[in-house]
Amino acid sequence: MDLSGKSMLVTGGTGSFGKKFIATVLERYTPKRLIVFSRDELKQFEMRQHFPDSKYDSIRYFIGDVRDRERLYRAFHGVDVVIHAAALKQVPACEYNPLEAIRTNILGAASIIDAAIDRGVKKVVALSTDKAANPINLYGATKLCSDKLFTAANNYAGPDGTRFSVVRYGNVVGSRGSVVPFFLRMRDKGVLPITDPRMTRFWITLEQGVEFVLQSLERMKGGEIFVPKIPSMNIMDLARALAPSCKTEVVGIRPGEKLHEIMVTEDDARQTLEFENHYTILPSFHDWDGQEYYRNSGGRQCEEGFRYASDSNSWWLTEEDLRDMASRAAAMTND
Repeated sequence: MDLSGKSMLVTGGTGSFGKKFIATVLERYTPKRLIVFSRDELKQFEMRQHFPDSKYDSIRYFIGDVRDRERLYRAFHGVDVVIHAAALKQVPACEYNPLEAIRTNILGAASIIDAAIDRGVKKVVALSTDKAANPINLYGATKLCSDKLFTAANNYAGPDGTRFSVVRYGNVVGSRGSVVPFFLRMRDKGVLPITDPRMTRFWITLEQGVEFVLQSLERMKGGEIFVPKIPSMNIMDLARALAPSCKTEVVGIRPGEKLHEIMVTEDDARQTLEFENHYTILPSFHDWDGQEYYRNSGGRQCEEGFRYASDSNSWWLTEEDLRDMASRAAAMTND
């Protein structure tokens, strides 16, 4: 999708994904407006230093919260595309403050949907997480609910209204709260705490995440959940890659944490198409011809009982891969 001449808005625009997404859009396109929507005035000030008004005259900075429906209605005026990246994401914080997670991740999603439909936004892509598949913690449960809201929102919008889709992927290398910066901080102490030596995770870089969102924006028809094919990593391989001389100490799995993550469950697989580089989970209810989509898309129906999980993945990162990804993430963080 050519974003030149379009008006775009990114919720959570000062976060790790938001900043990388905005930098990529400015590098490739000439948008009419590019609105950074977030709650933190300090982060917006810092971002403005990196993207000065004198050089990037399309950027606008809106202070606002996705919980504030009136502010969303004001911000979405004249907007063509919304990327919804704002969320409360820290598992312990969500467990300790459950109503706050619900207000932001679920009720905020509902406000995004209403504002987008009523303001005539053309496309909305919402970011999700592997923790939304078979969730065991509140963060995952709120994101699953958010996913359901966005995939069903197309029915509210009608056949000619706003199109909504979801992108679901795994852990982002080097993002805030990621294990990579944590391990790098602990490296000087000589001991890395390990929750469980068997633990596996899906792994994706910010660049890959941004690229996949842009691709999904292009291919979406409305109601799909797009899942990229990405590699898995084992926590012990990561520890050896980042701190080969450090000892490890097993501390046990934390509350709300899984041993392995999953992005396409066995039940989702019944309505999932496999493509060369991604999976598409089709919506249960939609106002377009799913059979025609299946025939013309080149996708292959997943087999009964298929699951896309981090422990049964066929693509694994080596220690060398992990070192390379971590070093690039660290360099990007320092920019």
